[in-house]
Amino acid sequence: MQESSEQTDLMFPLLDDAQMARLAPFGEQRQVEAGEVLFEQGDVHRGVFIVLNGSIDLVGVSTDGETVLRTLGRGAFTGEVNHLSGRRTLVKCRAREASSLIEIGRANLQHMMQTDAALGEMFLSAFLLRRVYLISHSVGDALLVGSSHSGDTLRLREFLTRNGHPHAYLDVERDPDVQTVLDQFNIRVTDIPVLICRGQLVLRNPSNAEAAECFGFNAGIDENGIYDLIVVGAGPSGLAAAVYGASEGLNVLVVESGAPGGQAGSSSKIENYLGFPTGISGQDLTRRAFVQAEKFGARIAVARSARALKCLRSPYTVELDDGASAQGRSVIVAAGAQYRKLALPNLAQFEGVGVYYGATAIEAQVCRSEEVAIVGGGNSAGQAAVFLAAYARHVHILVRGAGLAETMSRYLISRIEASREITVRPRTEIEALEGDGHLERIRWRDTTAGTSDMHEIRHLFVMTGAEPNTAWLRGCLELDAKQFVRTGTDLLTGWPLRRVPHMLETSLPGVFAVGDIRAGSVKRVASAVGEGSMAVQFVHRVLAE
Repeated sequence: MQESSEQTDLMFPLLDDAQMARLAPFGEQRQVEAGEVLFEQGDVHRGVFIVLNGSIDLVGVSTDGETVLRTLGRGAFTGEVNHLSGRRTLVKCRAREASSLIEIGRANLQHMMQTDAALGEMFLSAFLLRRVYLISHSVGDALLVGSSHSGDTLRLREFLTRNGHPHAYLDVERDPDVQTVLDQFNIRVTDIPVLICRGQLVLRNPSNAEAAECFGFNAGIDENGIYDLIVVGAGPSGLAAAVYGASEGLNVLVVESGAPGGQAGSSSKIENYLGFPTGISGQDLTRRAFVQAEKFGARIAVARSARALKCLRSPYTVELDDGASAQGRSVIVAAGAQYRKLALPNLAQFEGVGVYYGATAIEAQVCRSEEVAIVGGGNSAGQAAVFLAAYARHVHILVRGAGLAETMSRYLISRIEASREITVRPRTEIEALEGDGHLERIRWRDTTAGTSDMHEIRHLFVMTGAEPNTAWLRGCLELDAKQFVRTGTDLLTGWPLRRVPHMLETSLPGVFAVGDIRAGSVKRVASAVGEGSMAVQFVHRVLAE
């Protein structure tokens, strides 16, 4: 791994004799011979190795062969964030010479990180930096062959990126070497997008769930046991609940329909979150929370949607879209909300190929040097506009109202007003979308002037009002007129227990709702995190009843 000496020291810190002695009780000592493979790329049952004597190699594996990424000597240790989650390893490890090692399994690794703060911080920092390296250098077991004119390509790129899974990407229109890969795996251009998993399994236009299965994203999830707490949704509120629940000793399962982060995970930059004065991207914030939850032992299942909640009695059963189910003594509903879609007959035709619901680095590259339009007047729209203005030729913000003052934070409005690359168009609505295979033109109407104009714009970002993801809860929990979940003192129907409902508790005792899905919630990341952490305190009370 060719990085600066300072970066290398942080990624591969060396343990001293005293630190290795503290680690010894957590593992087992092993003797290995030169050339012995400690784990292959894709293994799930190996722990972290610490070198007592000798040396071992970390090896990158690709279709081009094997490359030694780093040689580890005395005091060095293997591992990255996949060792916390139980997912498959992304590299191979082989003994360079006869060596003496300590192997620490996943359960003991988590126990060590929770009980020894200094060593836990050292390991976690190294793991995170190594994952950043693997992502930036596309070191791993995934190769995506796709097209910028394919909505499913964009979907898979976003899924892998937001799950923090390193992958290489080849575009059939731009990469001169793509035909070699197509020939090697007997892939036709009509099969695009294709995901090559672990260098051997070819998935033609897989679903997110199929991709998750291939890469072992959900390894170690116990579907037969009963969890203390099931959290549905891994946005900021759900991840907060997972962190606080797991850190306080609860057996926690998180079920996420897509990738960790929710709507916040697609935010280009959050500047009003406490503790980050220069801002932080939604993806970075929620990725850190994801690793934090796994550090404390929470199980997180991705690309698995909740289909129904069986609410007859505790333990409650959450039915999943793949036919499986999970049982929990308590449930926190943190499934969030989604942007309201435009009422246009051909909208679905352009989703992923000109119409987008998030503004990340992937979308920014797709629309570089072109004009873009954003529909919406909230903070998400403002953050997207400021971010995209650094890439696009010009950004148009279309709002139905008279302006942004009532719906957007002042700091964002100031940025927008100061940018020559952004134009705010009040009292403007989209009337039509046109294009052949990809969005090519947008017609919008100025409702004040009563005029409509066609514009050659190929990229439209939709960030309008939110609709709660509560269809799977109807008939089980009390919802308000807009289908948000009622909680606490806002409950209208009969409460079945003598005690009053806890704050954030739904009409079903032991089931709580937090974040954007809850009626009356403040639509901010900070408040969502606060609700997720608060709900765990009430979960403890329910479990003690």
